[in-house]
Amino acid sequence: MKTEIIVDNLKCGGCANTIKKNVSGFDNIETVDVNTDESKITITHSEAIDLDSIKSKLDDIGYPETGTTHGLDKLATNMKSYVSCAIGKLNTETDKSHN
Repeated sequence: MKTEIIVDNLKCGGCANTIKKNVSGFDNIETVDVNTDESKITITHSEAIDLDSIKSKLDDIGYPETGTTHGLDKLATNMKSYVSCAIGKLNTETDKSHN
C-alpha cells in the first residue's frame, strides 16, 4: 500500500534526509520516498500505519501537512524546518565521508 502526504517547508535533500530518517522507524513502513519538487512524501507500507503519529512527527520536525498550520504556528514550523534541514545536510555529508 502507498500513502502520500503533501507537506510544507520541504526544500532540499537535507530536508528529505531528515524526513526519511524520522519516518522510516514507524511500524510497517517499507520505504519512504521524498519528492522535493512536489513537497510530497510517499510511504510504502505492508499493513496499516499510524498516520496521525507520522503527521505529528513531521510537524514536530518542521514539515507539517500542507494547510494545517497558520500564523505563529506556521512561523515556528518554518524555523524548525531550517534546523532539520541543516541537520539533514550534515548527516548526509557525514555519511558520505564514511563511505
